[in-house]
Amino acid sequence: MALDAVYLSFLRDEIIETALEARVDKIYQPSREEIVLALRFRGGTAKLLLSASASSPRVHFTKIPLENPKAPPMFCMLLRKHLGAGKLMGVRQDGMERILFFDFETINELGDLTTTTVVMEIMGRHSNIIITDKDGKILDAIKRIDESMSSVRQVLPGMRYALPPQQHKKSLLLHAPDEIVEGVRNGRDVELSKALMEQIQGISPIVAREAAYYATRGIERAVSELGSEQWDRLKFVLGNFTQTVKERAPHFTMVTDLKGKPKDFAFLPVHQYGHSMLTQDFESPSALLDSFYSERDRIERMKQRSHDLLKLLMNTSERITRKIATQREELRESDNREQLRVFGDLLAANAHTLEKGQRKAVLANFYEEGSPLVEIPLDPLRTPIQNSQHYYTEYRKAATAQEKLTELIAKGEEELIYIESVFDLVTRTTGESELAAIREELSSQGYIKNYRARNKRPEKLSPLKYRSSDGFTILCGRNNLQNDRLTLKDSRNFDIWFHTQKIPGSHTVILTEGREVPDRTLEEAAVIAAYNSRARESAKVPVDYTQVKNVKKAPGAKPGMVIYDRFQTAVVDPDAALVERLKQ
Repeated sequence: MALDAVYLSFLRDEIIETALEARVDKIYQPSREEIVLALRFRGGTAKLLLSASASSPRVHFTKIPLENPKAPPMFCMLLRKHLGAGKLMGVRQDGMERILFFDFETINELGDLTTTTVVMEIMGRHSNIIITDKDGKILDAIKRIDESMSSVRQVLPGMRYALPPQQHKKSLLLHAPDEIVEGVRNGRDVELSKALMEQIQGISPIVAREAAYYATRGIERAVSELGSEQWDRLKFVLGNFTQTVKERAPHFTMVTDLKGKPKDFAFLPVHQYGHSMLTQDFESPSALLDSFYSERDRIERMKQRSHDLLKLLMNTSERITRKIATQREELRESDNREQLRVFGDLLAANAHTLEKGQRKAVLANFYEEGSPLVEIPLDPLRTPIQNSQHYYTEYRKAATAQEKLTELIAKGEEELIYIESVFDLVTRTTGESELAAIREELSSQGYIKNYRARNKRPEKLSPLKYRSSDGFTILCGRNNLQNDRLTLKDSRNFDIWFHTQKIPGSHTVILTEGREVPDRTLEEAAVIAAYNSRARESAKVPVDYTQVKNVKKAPGAKPGMVIYDRFQTAVVDPDAALVERLKQ
């Protein structure tokens, strides 16, 4: 999966057609390696996303709402300084390289018109966003590269911009299919798809595999295994690819698994997966990328912002787990407390036969059938009665320890379940406001110190709201405090409550308003509960449901932790498409 140079060329066309001569209205930086340019033009507005993320570098128009940080990073401030109110005058691509140059007409500090260029380099983990002036001097980059990071090419303010080293491959625009095939014949004897990647400039693995799939009729072969028919078919399919690129007639295709999860994309129809995958067509390259990366980027963006929180929760979970393991070991050691009582009884009953100074006593155990002899260790500095009292004392300690340890282990296990539930909620957050609410919750429980003193109280969030196909309102909590409020305060007795069985997740409630709930709505609510849980990526998820009046909170329980009875269980598959369709 990669945004190749051919696909990038279609993106360049779309940007030119849509936003040439557009004005930069706003600039913000939603995450460390992403920039959004809000453009304003006669026909309307558009948001252009530039991402240098190693896992998903790209550039395209986006309609996904991205949260703007309250304090803009330094790179964002620099962009605002140099691009503020600038006009997009040109978008260039260096041949079939994965680099776009955005030329903006701007006004410098002296009030003169000048040109500022934003360079978008899409090169995997080496991707970058670079600002240069009219003379090609680097003003700054979202990733500064010094000599310690690369001896080949540095990217630092004040240096002249230089293109990355070229790979000297053949281009679909400049080389005929015969030339490309000849290069494959004379290249390495590897699988055909790999050989095509080594010879053709600007294509991604899925495109190379599609060509190989057509040439070999779906049977992967090495270059040396190809016959004349396969070579002819390869020339034909490469000719079609060339025609698609030259005539600018792409077919934007996204590949998803059978559950609808995006897996790959290309600028042409994809047949290589057969019935094991699904394909979806899009009208524009940006629409495809926006759909493909939206969920993945949300997870990655929130992972960056919640890193410290996840680390805290992981460390807390490990600490509690170690503590419980130690307590269980101590509990096992206290299991011999009955033997201590027996020793005390035997010593007390036979004290008249024993003397001070003995190190052991061999006595008949009248508690067991046949009264077998048992050896009892003694402290020679104690009298027989004192030894007996010592065993009674140890017995009482062990009994008390067992009672306390059992209670502590139960509390520790409850706390571990709570921490796991918060961890799950953090991984599913979609914005900074949700994270702030979770931090506030952890602060109220004593896991984060001085948070309230250092931060404003987070804005009050409403539960996630859905509308079932039958018109029922379904609410879903965003954090544990909200789960408690939704279930125990805002819901009524005959509303229906859902939660994944023994799996961390959000409380989900159908507001019945006195009506009978159809099976379809019950199933949809169960799917929503499964999707808003740790089991989001699983199948056949058990979801318990009952009336709200059957849900109670145990005294002293952590936020979100409830007990319930008289419930039923539905087994459902989480369905992202259904949940998104029902969401309001």
